[in-house]
Amino acid sequence: MFKITKNPININEVTQAVVKREAGAIVNFIGTVRELTDGKKTLYLEYDAYESMALKKLERIGQEIKEKWVDAEVAIVHRLGRLEISDIAVVISISTPHRNDAYEANRYAIERIKEIVPIWKKEHWEDGEEWIGNQTGTKNYPKGRPKGEDLDD
Repeated sequence: MFKITKNPININEVTQAVVKREAGAIVNFIGTVRELTDGKKTLYLEYDAYESMALKKLERIGQEIKEKWVDAEVAIVHRLGRLEISDIAVVISISTPHRNDAYEANRYAIERIKEIVPIWKKEHWEDGEEWIGNQTGTKNYPKGRPKGEDLDD
């Protein structure tokens, strides 16, 4: 299961997508909107994406995980739109026969999302707002909708 949605994410649905008899571990990562970032109080976030490419990139991450952890099952759902403090932005669920692999694969998934998936967030603070160009926070897009990178492969 790989989805981009504007609706609240159902954690149980994402988890159930990776349940299988051979799995001895299921690890979920639930990314939420935090109130403080670098000492600034966040009011809310807006997520936007190049949706069709973002979905392809999520599927690509799933394939990369299956290549590294052959027995893994992967489900990733990312939410778009306005998210309030404590809202769920992303859920990654991974099952594997052994727990260490599930932990490692899950960490791999969130880091790859931040690196290659064309999803941007606009942080809204008490004293302003700013587009964060990629999830690693290394590129800022203060005007208009950001342009993606690595979109063609």
